Parts: sequence; structure tokens; C-alpha cells
Amino acid sequence: MAIVRNNYVFKGHKSLLGSKFVTYGELELPVRYEIFAQSKNGFDWGHTGPAARQLGFSILCQLSDEDFARENALKFTHDIIRVFTRDWVMSASDVLNWINKNTAETECTIENEPANIVSSEVKKEVKKITKRTKQKTNVVKDICNELQITQKNLAQILEVPEGTVSSWAVKNEIPRLGKKAIEFYIQSQKNQHIIEGYKSFAKLLHAS
Repeated sequence: MAIVRNNYVFKGHKSLLGSKFVTYGELELPVRYEIFAQSKNGFDWGHTGPAARQLGFSILCQLSDEDFARENALKFTHDIIRVFTRDWVMSASDVLNWINKNTAETECTIENEPANIVSSEVKKEVKKITKRTKQKTNVVKDICNELQITQKNLAQILEVPEGTVSSWAVKNEIPRLGKKAIEFYIQSQKNQHIIEGYKSFAKLLHAS
């Protein structure tokens, strides 16, 4: 029996450059390759492929047993995982609601919270997520938007021709060295903010 605190949540995040992170209760969610080897490349979401099924199984296995998770991983992936966007949060309560809806008997309980069927609000939210996932994203445009720069600015920062960045945008793919250069730039910007903050603090100390 899994006892789950009702404030625990599953969280997923994809970085702009493709790294993926999934946690449960602020701890990394186990991939569980040893009992359900669908993907050797970790988790993914927004589709129903092997890496998405790996995530579906691991979430179910966290709150139920291995047999139930194995039998229902594909359905859970189709119902839930495929509609996740780049960043998502799902509560333990909602996962258990899905489990209760899809089995006559469940061995999971939520501490201080009875299990109910999925609410209409949750269904509406899933529909909204589904609608958002249909909107195509572009990694170059996403990076430029997040950094608040143009593609021309990005080309200047990376010291590459503007046409190179444009071709990345068309292909919706950035080569490995380009990703590393962008990561270095983002980190340097963060470091610069820290330095500027320290300088401002030092000026205040001298002025006081």
C-alpha cells in the first residue's frame, strides 16, 4: 500500500536545449529500467513513444504496484503523458484519481484525502493542455524569446553568420556545439548579474 501525502506532486521540465527532469516530492523520479525497459534514454512526454511509456510506468509504479503499472502504462501514457507540455505538474491526487477510475480495486490511498473520480475541472485542464500541445514550437525562437533577443543578436553573440541561425530555425534543431555555446552565454549572463548585484551592494555599503 502506498501512502501519499496530498501535497506531493510530480513535476516535469524540459530545458530549451532538450534536457529533461522529472521529480516527485522534490526528489528525482526513478526510471526503473530494471523492471520496465521501454527506453534507454530516460523519460519524455508529449507523445506515446517508448520514453513516454517509461514515464507513465514510473509514475504509476510510484503510487501503485508493479503489475498494475505494467498493465496500464500504455493507457496512462495515452490519456495523460501525451498531453503534457514542456513544463508540467501533476498532483499525486490526480494520479490516484486516474488509478481509481481505471481499476475496481486500488491499493493506493491518500493520507487525509478520499479518492474521487477525475473532476470536470481536471478534464477541462487536460483539454487546454491538449490544445496547447498542438501549437508547434521552435527551439531557436524559444531561446530568443527567453533571452529577449533577435535571431540576428543570437548570431552576433555566437559569432556565426545570421544565415546559420536562420537555418537552425528552419530545421528546428541546433547542433551540439551551438547548444554548448548558448549554454555558456546563458551562464555568463547569470554570472554577470551576480557581479553587478555585488557591485551595487558594495556601493551601498560605501555610501552608508
